[in-house]
Amino acid sequence: MTDSSYSDHRRAKRNVAVLVAAQAILGSQMPMIFAIGGLAGKMLSPNPCFATLPISMIVFGSMTTAPWISPLMQRNGRQFGFILGAFAGMIGAMICAAGLYFGNFYVFLAGSYMTGIYQSAQGFFRFAATDTASDDFKPKAISYVMAGGLVSAIIGPQLNSAVKDTISYIPFLASYLVVIGINVFGLFLFMALDLPRGTRGAKPAADAPKARSRGEMLKDPKIIVAIIVGMVSYALMNLIMTSTPLAVMGCGYEIESSNNIITAHVLAMFVPSFFTGHLIARFGVRTIMATGLVILASASVASLAGVQLADAGAAPSIYSFYAGLILLGIGWNFGFIGATTLLSQAHQPHERGVIQGLNDMIVFGCVTLASLASGGLMSCSGGDPIQGWTAVNIAMVPFLALAGGALIWLGLRPRA
Repeated sequence: MTDSSYSDHRRAKRNVAVLVAAQAILGSQMPMIFAIGGLAGKMLSPNPCFATLPISMIVFGSMTTAPWISPLMQRNGRQFGFILGAFAGMIGAMICAAGLYFGNFYVFLAGSYMTGIYQSAQGFFRFAATDTASDDFKPKAISYVMAGGLVSAIIGPQLNSAVKDTISYIPFLASYLVVIGINVFGLFLFMALDLPRGTRGAKPAADAPKARSRGEMLKDPKIIVAIIVGMVSYALMNLIMTSTPLAVMGCGYEIESSNNIITAHVLAMFVPSFFTGHLIARFGVRTIMATGLVILASASVASLAGVQLADAGAAPSIYSFYAGLILLGIGWNFGFIGATTLLSQAHQPHERGVIQGLNDMIVFGCVTLASLASGGLMSCSGGDPIQGWTAVNIAMVPFLALAGGALIWLGLRPRA
């Protein structure tokens, strides 16, 4: 290894370390919010069918943010975009806290939208990990950054449990105050990044390659399949996770059980990241993506089996929730990291501002629809939580078929 490549590798490892810390610490706010957002929405909402609307507003915020924050990062640098995201997360938590204090559902929704701006910025941590990484290190860099979510999976829901009784007269308010502090810390953490500064003010070289248009990139089979698999993996994970607290508590279990199940789920999302990159390097990205889809299907089977095996009139076993959500997390990890890796292989650095933003807009657009559907299926598709939980899990089937078909289509095409 030359001195230059060694220096670049050290720089890449340093950036990955900072991004892992950001994923672990700042990322802990997302499992916190996802664990209580639907419950807070149910408390504030005038209609139980809108209970998960705050979660939907978060992912809607992510969807509408991705198309502009990705080009913004290309012009001004990732560091600028990440600081902006942490600032938006802080403001969003403040507005949500105000909505809880005043008992105003619509103020709470506005804060949730601002949280979505933070979530969109967090989504680009995985891409930033590849900006200074070699081709061999890219899948591992993505995997390591995603593995930072392991810490967030542990501390996020447990922070909810630790502070839930500190302001007992306003449920969930203390959690949002903690989220404010987490984002303030992030404003300083991102100062340690050593990433490219962006293209603002720089004149392109005369022989600089020209980026493809959005239409041209969307004709690339690898890009199309990466978007479809990433979209399906994330949307189905959100569909199930959003309705889980409502299903668990609707079946008679305590909020502690819901927090523990979410913790197990988020652990399952991120623990595999320690070796997903190595598996991709060994078996190929398409194999890992296909494995992820199979595991997602098994998550639905496990959840439905818990319903079917329950005695007449009885709630599903708590273990069926654990099994389904753990499998859901592992399937998401393989599918989403695989899709991110495939996308990173299918575009050039000068195209990343457009295609990464477009990818996340489409992914989070479908996640928004899944989140909206989750509340409706869970609360308004049957007479009880068991029927709602059954409807949510059955809804996974056609989307898994779409992603599986896309992978088969890519596999049948001749390799370049």
